[in-house]
Amino acid sequence: MAELQKGSKKLLNAWAFYDWANSVYTLTIASSIFPIFYSALFINQLEKVVPAFGFQFKSTALITFVTAFTFLVVSFTSPLLSGIADYVGNKKNFMKFFCYVGGLGCIGLYWFSLDHIYLSLLFYFMGLIGYWGSLVFYNSYLPDIAFEEQQDKISAKGFSFGYIGSVLLLIINLVMVMSQDDGESKMQMMRYSFVTVGLWWILFSQYSFYWLPKGTSSGHKVTKAVVFNGFRELKLVWNQLKQNLRLKRYLAAFFVFSMAVQTIMLVAVYFGEEEIAWADADEKTMGLIISILIIQLVAILGAVLTSKASAKFGNIKTLIFVNFIWMSLCFYAYFMITPIDFYIAAACVGFVMGGIQALARSTYSKFLPDTKDTTSYFSFYDVAEKIGIVIGMVIFAIIDQFTGSMRNAILFLFIFFLVGIILLFRVPKE
Repeated sequence: MAELQKGSKKLLNAWAFYDWANSVYTLTIASSIFPIFYSALFINQLEKVVPAFGFQFKSTALITFVTAFTFLVVSFTSPLLSGIADYVGNKKNFMKFFCYVGGLGCIGLYWFSLDHIYLSLLFYFMGLIGYWGSLVFYNSYLPDIAFEEQQDKISAKGFSFGYIGSVLLLIINLVMVMSQDDGESKMQMMRYSFVTVGLWWILFSQYSFYWLPKGTSSGHKVTKAVVFNGFRELKLVWNQLKQNLRLKRYLAAFFVFSMAVQTIMLVAVYFGEEEIAWADADEKTMGLIISILIIQLVAILGAVLTSKASAKFGNIKTLIFVNFIWMSLCFYAYFMITPIDFYIAAACVGFVMGGIQALARSTYSKFLPDTKDTTSYFSFYDVAEKIGIVIGMVIFAIIDQFTGSMRNAILFLFIFFLVGIILLFRVPKE
């Protein structure tokens, strides 16, 4: 098969289509059906605690700590793997590996139970590490497959593909769950929905894998010396950042605001399940899924409008404005009580969620110096993002565990957006 030329429509669409394949994980597992399923496991418990690892964890704090641990693993393994991928020239194989680990982890969630909590958390870990591990290599393809003037648009298109595909599967999953009359049958349908996510992810990714280039083939083989190449490359990138003030300051800002954005996105449904006054269990299930659908549908519009705004006002100014909205949402969330409050917050989160993710990725890509070593730079970007998530999730979990309220934890996150805004103002124009 002949390799497609950089910038070709088919290659750009094949790259963006991986978002269609893998975004079902973030929507069904990370954001909607799994959090509802996980919370339902504690329906007969007054205090909602889980004995694990020698401690009594608040249910939401346990899943937050496990999520933070997974991101810590990703942040340490991705430089190793990206270093090997760069040296050997087979980033596509690594992307495939993480895709399949994640897909099988989702299928494994069918057997999730409190009686087998360690095996259950292992499947949850596999899904999470598979999703984020594959993104390291997916993101690093962007400068390889698109010219600079195409990157904002195709990055936004990828997120839009992801939102449309994931909403489509979520609607199918929603029909499966709500077609049942009793709680036990609904739980069983949720288990089936985890299987559909794994199959969707693995099967639809094949189109992207077929057209994406293997990488810059070198013919090198992996040796012990190569294994730590990734960390050496990160150090090289760190040294080069000292000479690139704009990229260095942008990364500092991204590290701080991304910490809060990702934390909110990962805990939003757990927050809605625990802190909002729903009339009954059915209204809660339907309400949480509707709120997630609102987020996804508004996010498509948000990604497109943010892309247009960045073209008119510039990336940094647009990011500052979006961060102001996020900061306001932290205050609003603290006072939310009714389902209507939650729906309004969901619409606002959707609008700024798609925009900030697509724009943050393409801004970084634009600020890169001329280099063929894009994987190392994107590995650095991903490591910064993951370590930020670890810090954000751990802070959130500690506040949740010790104060007993997720409201206090989410209010605290406004500080990260405020610091992010200050740091964005310090990014030089050239």
